[in-house]
Amino acid sequence: MRACGVAVLLSLVAGGVRAQAPARLDVAIRPGTVTVGQPFQLTVHVRTAPGRSVEFPDGPDSTGWVQALDPRTLAGGTASDSVDRTATYRLAAWNVGTLDLGMPDVVIRAGTAAQRLPLGGLTVFVQSVLPADSSRRTPKPARDLFVGGAFPWWIVAVLAAIAFLIWLAWRRRRERALPRAMPATPFERAEREFTRIAALGLVEAGERGRYVSLVVEVVRDYLHGRFPLASLSLTTDEVLHELADATTVPHDRLARLLTEADLVKFARRPLTTDRALDLGREARAVVTHEHLASTPAPRTEAA
Repeated sequence: MRACGVAVLLSLVAGGVRAQAPARLDVAIRPGTVTVGQPFQLTVHVRTAPGRSVEFPDGPDSTGWVQALDPRTLAGGTASDSVDRTATYRLAAWNVGTLDLGMPDVVIRAGTAAQRLPLGGLTVFVQSVLPADSSRRTPKPARDLFVGGAFPWWIVAVLAAIAFLIWLAWRRRRERALPRAMPATPFERAEREFTRIAALGLVEAGERGRYVSLVVEVVRDYLHGRFPLASLSLTTDEVLHELADATTVPHDRLARLLTEADLVKFARRPLTTDRALDLGREARAVVTHEHLASTPAPRTEAA
């Protein structure tokens, strides 16, 4: 471990004004001999007259071989008779030999006057960890990509392709063997949605308007599935007009349900808990009525 110290007494003229008292600069590098990438510490201590500010550099030049590992740390303070400040840098070198730290100057300011304490010329010795006779050592030659006598690679590729084709044929055969589920009817979808909405507990949570909007959307979706002209983008009057000739639809009940739901959704009409539940039951009843009216009655054989 090696440490180096520099003490400089400066009395400089800066900005045309002579400094009133000298400044003392002490520098220490520990250790003075390192290896590549090994952290070492640079300590810069400045003591000057009171009433002055000391500006330390952020660190060495980032493009050089010596770089800072951590931000600098500052210590010290101001007394009645002097300003005593210390900056500590944690550095590392990335080349071998005697390397310049590349540190900028320390600046001491007193009003408009500036005094510079140079840190140039600070060096650290970086030793190599290679053996002394490494220049006479030659690396082994590179091996062949495919060693002779090994299993031919193209056979592996063929076997992998055959295995993939077998798996693909098995998957297709399995998919054909599985029973295909019949698509849900509009009534089945509506019943499933009514059950899902009821399980949300919206009325109990105070979201009565949202509950009514959802159940009415189920009715609109059911009617669209049964009568494609009753599109979901139509208004209430347009839907009632399109369904005017549908004999299975309870027109009066549907009109009252859609109209009241519009008042709740668009006019913010107050809604009680009982009325919200009544509208939910009415929506389900309208769907059930149309489904039963459009479903042919089962045939009974004569005794």
